[in-house]
Amino acid sequence: MAFSPAKPANATAALVLADGSVFWGQGIGAAGKAVGEVCFNTSITGYQEILTDPSYAGQIITFTFPHIGNVGTNDEDVETATPVARGLVLRSAISEPSSWRATQALDSWLKSHGIVGIAGVDTRKLTRRIRDGGAPSGAIRHAPDGVFDNDALLTEAVAWPGLEGMDLAGEVTCRQTYGWDQCCWSLGKGYGVLKDPRHHVVAMDFGAKHNILRCLANAGCRVTVVPATATAEEILGHKPDGIFLSNGPGDPAATGAYAVPTIQALMASGQPIFGICLGHQLLALALGAKTEKMHFGHRGANHPVKDMKTGRVEITSQNHGFVVNRDSLPKGIAETHISLFDGSLEGIAVAGRNIFSVQYHPEASPGPQDSHYLFDRFVAMMEAV
Repeated sequence: MAFSPAKPANATAALVLADGSVFWGQGIGAAGKAVGEVCFNTSITGYQEILTDPSYAGQIITFTFPHIGNVGTNDEDVETATPVARGLVLRSAISEPSSWRATQALDSWLKSHGIVGIAGVDTRKLTRRIRDGGAPSGAIRHAPDGVFDNDALLTEAVAWPGLEGMDLAGEVTCRQTYGWDQCCWSLGKGYGVLKDPRHHVVAMDFGAKHNILRCLANAGCRVTVVPATATAEEILGHKPDGIFLSNGPGDPAATGAYAVPTIQALMASGQPIFGICLGHQLLALALGAKTEKMHFGHRGANHPVKDMKTGRVEITSQNHGFVVNRDSLPKGIAETHISLFDGSLEGIAVAGRNIFSVQYHPEASPGPQDSHYLFDRFVAMMEAV
């Protein structure tokens, strides 16, 4: 049943879902409108990293943690220069920042990037709606004058086609090849610079988070980042020691229309290959498996994942709405990791070859660093070739 209360007198924002539900609140960030898939993230820290993660293209993020904005924003905690999240939904109003690292309040940062938001929403109710009914399409309107046309917003929410069939990697990938040598952040020093690289990695950018590239640099890798549409010949022309397939947004089957043939050619070259998130899904498609849309996806920084070989459990950071169908894995492809939340596939490896991938985010940012060892595993593979 749709949730459609009367408009409160002080409402300056509305979230309208495709089923007709209306959530009223106070506008934050830029005035205007945003339409996309409404999802939820359960992380209790790292909202700036989440909002700048390119994997959120096409999505409106509901934060389940109520206190968002309390440490402000800064120029270091960003995962891409141009955020692509469509909007955000909060329980509480944004408070004044309280952090020695803050350089700007979240609300003014949102305005500077044109991100539309709404606060004062019952995010528990909304999250239950998403959990039970799946991630819906929705439209946010921030109108400082308090004037709304909810029928028009509903029409736009219903008309939005959804993420299935969308190639969003093409919207967030880099437009030209560039080099990366920035290392991970440390207290009192900020970001470091790689001085003596031991290996050269070419990263296919489907929407790469900066901290993935930093983790590769931290592991001693000079990184050359290429657009998602780069050919195998172009990639191999850089003479890499290994190839990395990045995270990114959208439907892997749509992106795979052009990325899968390239990845298949790269696999045939014998180069070590490591994939994360969308890169994991694209690798699976290149190997002959299938992907499918999840009911509401995995988005948070507390997801337990089991390593099937060692039995070790890692607490991981995740952000994905599609998953590899384990029943479609061909022979010779091992299932290496599983989710302890719902049993879904979280990692694969190709028997006898230096090719592996994980569904989750070992670079975290935000989240725990339990899985940083995977970058060392990738380096070990390059050293063994």
